[in-house]
Amino acid sequence: MDMKKRIHLELRNRTPSDVQELVLDNCRSNEGKMEGITEDFENLELLSLINVGLIDVSNIPKLGKLKKLELSDNRISGGLEVLAERLVNLTHLNLSGNKFKDISTLEPLKKLPVLKSLDLFNCEVTNLGDYRESIFKLLPQLTYLDGYDIEDCEASDSDGEGDGVDDDDDDEEVEEGESEEEEEEDDEEVVAEEDDDSGESGEDGEVNGDVDDDEDEDDEEEEDDEEEDSPAKGEKRKRDPEDEDEEEDD
Repeated sequence: MDMKKRIHLELRNRTPSDVQELVLDNCRSNEGKMEGITEDFENLELLSLINVGLIDVSNIPKLGKLKKLELSDNRISGGLEVLAERLVNLTHLNLSGNKFKDISTLEPLKKLPVLKSLDLFNCEVTNLGDYRESIFKLLPQLTYLDGYDIEDCEASDSDGEGDGVDDDDDDEEVEEGESEEEEEEDDEEVVAEEDDDSGESGEDGEVNGDVDDDEDEDDEEEEDDEEEDSPAKGEKRKRDPEDEDEEEDD
C-alpha cells in the first residue's frame, strides 16, 4: 500500500489537524520520498515512517509540535538540515538502520535545541572507534545515544524512546510474575502437606509394625509352650509308679 492510501486509512474520517500520532510503518514511499504529509498535520506529535523505503527527508513539512520522529530501517544517508529547519521541537529521533557513515553528516542536528535522544543503531557510523564520544561532543544537548547516556546508563521508559505505550505491558508482566509466584507458593504448601501426611502414615506403619511383631512373638511363645506340654508324636505316655500301685491294689 502506498503512503497516500495509508494516510487516508489512518485518518478514519478525521481531519489532519485532529491527529497527534501518525504511524505509516511498512507502506511504500514514492521514489524514496514522503508524500501525503502536509503542514495541515499541525498538531502532530509523533510520526513513524519505519521501513518505507525513504532515501531522503527533503520534503518533510514544517511540523512545529512534532516531538518524536521514527525513521529507522530506511536508506537515508544525509540531508538532515531540513529536520533542523522544520522540526524545531523534536526531542526523539530514530535513524537506526540507515546509511550514515560519517559523523559529519549528523552535524545539522546541532540546530535541534531540545533533541534529547538519538538512535543510530545498525548505522555504519557506529563502527568508528570514538563514535560515542564524538557524537556527545558534537551534540551536547543529547542525553541519550542509542538508549544510553554518556555514563553508559540505560534510559528509563519515560526518558528513552518509549512513548508510554509499553507501560501497560510492563504492568501485565508484573501481575503475571506475581500470579506465578503465588502459584508456586501454593504448590509448595501442597507438597509440604503431602510430606506431613506421608510422615504420619509412616509413623503409624512403624507402630503397627511393632505391635504386629509383638503379637507374632507372643503367638510363637504360646506354640512353644504347647509343644513342650504335649508328648511328642509316636511316643507312649509313661506310666507313673503311683498309677501301677493303684492297679495292684485293685
